Amino acid sequence: MDFEITQQWDSRPTGHAPVKLRLSRNDSCILIHIEAPFFNDPSNPGGAPGEPFWELWEYEVVEAFFLGEDGSGEPCYVELEFCPHGQHLLLLLRGVRNAFNHSLPVDYTSKINGSTWTGLARIPLNYFPPNVTMFNAYAIHGSGDQRMYEALYPTEEGKYTDPDFHKLEYFQPIDFAKLAPENTNAEPSELWTIKP
Repeated sequence: MDFEITQQWDSRPTGHAPVKLRLSRNDSCILIHIEAPFFNDPSNPGGAPGEPFWELWEYEVVEAFFLGEDGSGEPCYVELEFCPHGQHLLLLLRGVRNAFNHSLPVDYTSKINGSTWTGLARIPLNYFPPNVTMFNAYAIHGSGDQRMYEALYPTEEGKYTDPDFHKLEYFQPIDFAKLAPENTNAEPSELWTIKP
């Protein structure tokens, strides 16, 4: 599955080459391949490559959100963040913006190639909520007034004054069962049975 981020959070064009994501499957993992322009703004957050870094969203990142249903009656989604410098952050959320688990280990590597960067993450299937059917992806870079928030599925231009990546109504369908048929009608993994 291939996706390209070409718009800002409010549907305006980004004005630069697209951020590309490819989702594929390998054994018990979903692979997320990233190819993106490298801005180096903000610069390296300083955490160790390959390790979780809290508040990574304050830096240059590409993010992927997968929304499912674990039987709790609340929206359940995983937020995955990847930095060109090798840091990552994973959050499990039950309810909008309600992270109840975070900083789980992820096999993630990245490489900066001049004005572009690539990343590859291997996400275990038990990190995803059951019945994933909706998806969105984002990219962030820049500092101060030059901060740019980009979305695969953006909001309407002029409808909101500030970006909010947790507006789940803008997520779009994804055929996750094509990658992980065992995710459909699955029982929540132990990670998702933890109560916030």
